[in-house]
Amino acid sequence: MTTSSDPAGHGAGRVGSFTVLFDEGCPLCRTARWWLSRQDQLVPLHFVPAGSAAARSRFPGLDHEATLRDLTVIADDGAYYTGDSAWLACLWALTDHRATAERLSSPRLLPVARRIIAAASAVREATRSPTPSEPPFADYGDHCDDRCR
Repeated sequence: MTTSSDPAGHGAGRVGSFTVLFDEGCPLCRTARWWLSRQDQLVPLHFVPAGSAAARSRFPGLDHEATLRDLTVIADDGAYYTGDSAWLACLWALTDHRATAERLSSPRLLPVARRIIAAASAVREATRSPTPSEPPFADYGDHCDDRCR
């Protein structure tokens, strides 16, 4: 597989879909998956639990332990994105958020985007459970109506 340093997926004129490897044990990741799946998508997003048998069989060349630490997005052309590039690629795939992803990937705003993503990652680490059904955070965000204030 090839890696890309294109944080917003600007080469996606050739991309037909993204596979998002998300941490099923993380309430923040599950909520992000739920939200992303309900948005209008310019580039279809397919979700596979990171580190799962399905992920390992579909992407045998990946470091699957690393995919549990950092969000990983794989384009159907074989390019893959991790960390902040993966988050921006997900936003870029959405009809209503492509322009935001492009702005955030600019040299002026990318440091801000990286700080926001690092803060989200810190929350993720603090709330992650080994399995989605394990307390105390298993239900956090699972039934969110997307009307937070």
